[in-house]
Amino acid sequence: MIRIAEIEAGSIAEELNLEIGTRVVRINGEHVRDGIDLTFLLADTQLELETVSPKGEIVFYEIEREPGNEVGIIPAPDQIRECANKCVFCFIDGNPEGARQTLWLRDDDFRLSFTYGSYVTLTNLGPKGLLRLIEQGISPLYVSVHATEPEVRERLLINERAGLIMDQLRELIDGGLEVHTQVVLCPGWNDGEHLDRTISDLWGLGPSVRSLSVVPVGLTRYNVNRPVRLLKASEAIAAIVQVDGARRVGDTGRGFGWCYAADEMYLIGGLPLPEASYYDDGALYENGVGAIRRFVDGFERGLAEVPRFEGRRIRLVTGGSMAPFLDERASALAAATAASVEVLQVENRYFGDTVTIAGLLGGRDILNALQGTQSGDLVVLPAEALNADDIFIDDVPMDELRTVLAPASICTGYEVTEALRSV
Repeated sequence: MIRIAEIEAGSIAEELNLEIGTRVVRINGEHVRDGIDLTFLLADTQLELETVSPKGEIVFYEIEREPGNEVGIIPAPDQIRECANKCVFCFIDGNPEGARQTLWLRDDDFRLSFTYGSYVTLTNLGPKGLLRLIEQGISPLYVSVHATEPEVRERLLINERAGLIMDQLRELIDGGLEVHTQVVLCPGWNDGEHLDRTISDLWGLGPSVRSLSVVPVGLTRYNVNRPVRLLKASEAIAAIVQVDGARRVGDTGRGFGWCYAADEMYLIGGLPLPEASYYDDGALYENGVGAIRRFVDGFERGLAEVPRFEGRRIRLVTGGSMAPFLDERASALAAATAASVEVLQVENRYFGDTVTIAGLLGGRDILNALQGTQSGDLVVLPAEALNADDIFIDDVPMDELRTVLAPASICTGYEVTEALRSV
């Protein structure tokens, strides 16, 4: 059952005097397991709700509603379905001691895959769980495959159920679902001939496998070389060649690339980024596939509309991955804004220097890099480094940076010119 967290004003639920804290047990006789069940079951126009009030009273409500007239129940967040694996490359194992509790949550929840595009392994779903996905048409799903050979995947995930992945994917596809797939590439584990096999197997499942992303393993100073190591440049280049081979097949057979190497693969290999056309409709930006290209192209488009900041200094805060791209564009930004531009590449001491993306920079590391900030300075911070509560990953709040850096101005954005336009 689910618990009502909010009731929309002017809704049917408000007219019925449903209380916050009420639990919805069944709708039209069907048990309500979570928020997805609630959404599907409330789609009917004739409804019978079986509820338990905050006082423990069982109450039934009969509802007849017009299509488009929402009931107005907002459920409390579902309990997260946790991961059953012990992946050899798990980034959570690289958390520093004392990291906030939410960073230790090993989620592997198909509901998050459906609603937010996070990748799941399917190892914690049995036959009933797969059947539910099919019956409710929960598609597309985002599935972390990593390897299709049973013994290789079992070794990577340290889970005997991991070897069922191809059977599970076939069942989902036969049931009418579509999937986006992913490989976290670990040298010596699932690269080389294993990657070729994975690409071939997934392509062979047909067009319902909408994509395959190949991303490099990410490790911190707390778990590097235990037991997985980072990719070397030659290994990243070799994997890109394999991906390009799959893309040629995809372009010929389905009219789009289908297989994509993440941005970090090109950075590791020292290769130039592909053009925007490589990423087709850009559906995988959140998976690190094309995010840098989107940033670069957005910068070029936004440069003409950036405000003037004559005589001021703009300090661009970023990680090691993006610093070269900002360095290349600093002079153009200075000319457009009439300001001096400084790119501050922040060393990630929180996770270690193996972590170079801006989104995982801690507030303390940023403050250390910003020593010497003066009145009139304009500091641009990466928005992806903050959570919804404006707190950095090391629990430093944004307000602390504003206080310490005052009277300098601070702005944030997912792209530099966007951030500057908000000042």
